[in-house]
Amino acid sequence: MKATWIYPLMIVIASSSYGILSTIVKVAMQHGYTSSEAITSQYVFGFLLALILFIATQRTLPKLTKSGVVLLICAGFFTALTGIVYGESLNYLPASLAVVMLFQFTWIGLLMDCVIKKRFLSRIELISLGFLLTGTIFAAGIIDVDLSQIPWQGWALGLASAFSFATFLQINARPVEGVTMIGRTFILSIVALTVISIFLSPEIMWNGQITAGLWKFGLMLGFFGIILPILLFSIAAPKVGGGLVPILSAMELPVAIIVSVLVLKETLTGIQVGGIVLVLIGMVLPSYFAARKRRMISTHTE
Repeated sequence: MKATWIYPLMIVIASSSYGILSTIVKVAMQHGYTSSEAITSQYVFGFLLALILFIATQRTLPKLTKSGVVLLICAGFFTALTGIVYGESLNYLPASLAVVMLFQFTWIGLLMDCVIKKRFLSRIELISLGFLLTGTIFAAGIIDVDLSQIPWQGWALGLASAFSFATFLQINARPVEGVTMIGRTFILSIVALTVISIFLSPEIMWNGQITAGLWKFGLMLGFFGIILPILLFSIAAPKVGGGLVPILSAMELPVAIIVSVLVLKETLTGIQVGGIVLVLIGMVLPSYFAARKRRMISTHTE
């Protein structure tokens, strides 16, 4: 059981934690903060939490190879870039359509894995993608949205957020020798905070916003948006592989919708429920057939 499901389960939990973030940001905005301030607080507290974990467990930076340093810097950069570009896309796109554009990372990530490994998509991956993309459209509730008035900047930024997140998943699927998971999270949080501070709202660190109440949202965002997902992705992604990670990460969408219904009291239609079911089917199929194949191989070798 452990060998078959524990690592895919970690990916599902990590992606689910990302699904909570949009609702936390919306609640922060209801309390008078901007999305830029909320997202910046996420990376500030993500760094502080990572620093506490790092000091408590090891205190000394690992000795990394040049390739390891480059990989971690890239992972941290694309972590921050996804938040920046996705947030900017919301200025041009309805929230539901922005989610759909972000979730193009599923097929983008699979294509990246095929290019990197010089392979073709398997039949199960194609079927799974069909379920995921159809389910995403239904679950996001954009069937009745007029798309003719959407500016090109919205489409470009939405697709850029998907590409950025897919790139982060592929990079994080690569192991780095000589660095612990906590050390990896700490380094990623430093890079991500640096990038965010350049483009968003670094002034919250000295203008009193954090002590005035933003810290409550920043703490939750930092834990669910930095610490938990990066730790779990760092552990599980190298075991699962770059092809399955984007598919399992689609759990972010159902969680985002369910949490928004529970916390923000948003409505959930029957079409959205059907879409969530299709997304879940698309997620489970590759893992199910992979486990089935392993059982058949095991049976024949006994």
